[in-house]
Amino acid sequence: MHTPASGNGHRQPSRPGGTSPAAGQSTVEQVLYEVKKVIVGQDLLLERLMVALLARGHILVEGVPGLAKTLAVKSLAEAVGGQFHRVQFTPDLVPADITGTRTYHQHSGEFQVSLGPVFTNLLLADEINRAPAKVQSALLEVMQEHQVTIGRETHHVPEPFLVLATQNPIESDGTYPLPEAQVDRFMMKVLVGYPTATEEFVIVERAVSPGAAIQRIIDPAQLIELQRQADRVYVDPSLIEYAVRLTAATRDPGLVGQPQLARYVTYGASPRASINLVLAGRALGFLRGRDYALPQDLTDLALDVLRHRLVMSYEALADEVGADAVLDRIMSALPVPELAMQGR
Repeated sequence: MHTPASGNGHRQPSRPGGTSPAAGQSTVEQVLYEVKKVIVGQDLLLERLMVALLARGHILVEGVPGLAKTLAVKSLAEAVGGQFHRVQFTPDLVPADITGTRTYHQHSGEFQVSLGPVFTNLLLADEINRAPAKVQSALLEVMQEHQVTIGRETHHVPEPFLVLATQNPIESDGTYPLPEAQVDRFMMKVLVGYPTATEEFVIVERAVSPGAAIQRIIDPAQLIELQRQADRVYVDPSLIEYAVRLTAATRDPGLVGQPQLARYVTYGASPRASINLVLAGRALGFLRGRDYALPQDLTDLALDVLRHRLVMSYEALADEVGADAVLDRIMSALPVPELAMQGR
């Protein structure tokens, strides 16, 4: 049974119950409107934050200080009614400082668990590359399993749960590279640049006037319902095949006729990249008011999902070839599927 064609020429599959995608998009737009009361520009970062919330992923943000990364996350937490904790990572942190620990109470003669700041809805790990590997690795369990093991007890973090980590690209003193196992657990790595002259004028103008109050638009329970609606977005098998082929090409560029790129990549992306690309593309389709994903949803997010998963070679460093440049050439050589959406 075929459904009526949509305005862009694609046929929309029937939606199994629930709120319409347009209603979900309207809710998300209200959330972003509230955040934009205090955040100027940064549209890409805010869109990626919402994609991560809908797809239950985590984000690594790279940018110089002073670009409102912390304010964006805090404002988003206020708009969705969730808890927000910030941890400033420093070289003297220990794992218990972020996950929690067991303390002995002499009066009762018992050990009690003191939960750390990871027990929140939105966690900002500020300058995560300033903490040693032991502390960075303490986040692995909570990012992947949404739980923390303290002693012999396992404690679950509240849902929804999102980790946004920031790192400063211009400093190297007193920093520790993130372990590859942890980097791979971030759904996206977003690069934040400087604002335009017009945006910076508005930023300064707002800074010298009373700040706008952010209203709560939804609560965590409603956000979880939006996540469930995003889960029902239809992903055509050809899009899954495209994500798999793109990820495979980062491991062997010769698959797309670019064997000369192999010397720049020591290790390509893992299958986790294919999974996250499809999940993020599905969430972006929902964010754009559709109940199906399009190839553009995946291609728009491909760099954010893949750039931090490539381990570049020393030859790439010498030739000043970055991950984005390699990915651009791979994507230009890989045909994008053309969908003829039929009713399911």
